[in-house]
Amino acid sequence: MRAFRQAVEARDLAALTNLLAPNVVFHSPVSFQPYQGREQVGFILATVAQVFEDFVYVAEMETGQHSALVFRARVGERQLDGVDLIELDAGGQVARLTVMVRPLSGAQALAEAMRARLAPR
Repeated sequence: MRAFRQAVEARDLAALTNLLAPNVVFHSPVSFQPYQGREQVGFILATVAQVFEDFVYVAEMETGQHSALVFRARVGERQLDGVDLIELDAGGQVARLTVMVRPLSGAQALAEAMRARLAPR
């Protein structure tokens, strides 16, 4: 999904949030429970943008309403690889976003960094 990728790469969090369907579901690589709703998911994505360093998309695959964006990033000293799996609704908005990351040490660093930023909320 070109618009999603462009918003992430430009760090345009307002544009990114506007691409989300009102009832979007986000499956995090570090949380058992999914997050739901544009406001909550937008906040999570804005927080992730603060945590990921040296973020870059390295590949893209698209078939109809489904896209996969492969990325590399760093969280502190930990390098990680990941993929954003995006499913659009009939109106072209992001209905479901699933993020997966590897290796485990990168996922753990991400979980710790997110927990530190989200705990006060």
